[in-house]
Amino acid sequence: MNKTLTQIGNSWGIIIPKTLLNLMKINPSKDEVEFEFIKDEIIIRKAKKQDKN
Repeated sequence: MNKTLTQIGNSWGIIIPKTLLNLMKINPSKDEVEFEFIKDEIIIRKAKKQDKN
């Protein structure tokens, strides 16, 4: 899947399709994602929930 970048103020963003969010089991209203940068790739994954103790 190819996507184009969208300018948002001084930053750039990518719209993630709902189908992809569903496949990743990400609820954008509740879940956080984490980014990992390796060489020339950005990996986006659902962040693990942290205990609030």
